[in-house]
Amino acid sequence: MALLRCSKIQADRVYSRAVNVPTFLKKLINITGMSEQWVAARIKQKGDHKCILWKNLRDLILAHPNTKKKVDVFTLSVYCLVVFPKALGHFDEAVTNLFDRLDKRMW
Repeated sequence: MALLRCSKIQADRVYSRAVNVPTFLKKLINITGMSEQWVAARIKQKGDHKCILWKNLRDLILAHPNTKKKVDVFTLSVYCLVVFPKALGHFDEAVTNLFDRLDKRMW
């Protein structure tokens, strides 16, 4: 709960997915705080899924001017490395769902 910054998860509540799920591009814009052009230039197609390369996120962590967004990108990177260790080198669009919702407190 500390890592996800969510202190009130209720065991007896049903959590469902939002009806209007933003695109992978929009989710990355929300998480990183970067422009649409910056994000679009870094999205790659890997098989059936879109992804962003780890090196792009690493460079962003090192150079991002906004400290909160820098922490968000770092947390996304750590989460992806721990939960999806076989997906080395890139992060799939599926893992961005959680982080897009964190900032909005959509649980």
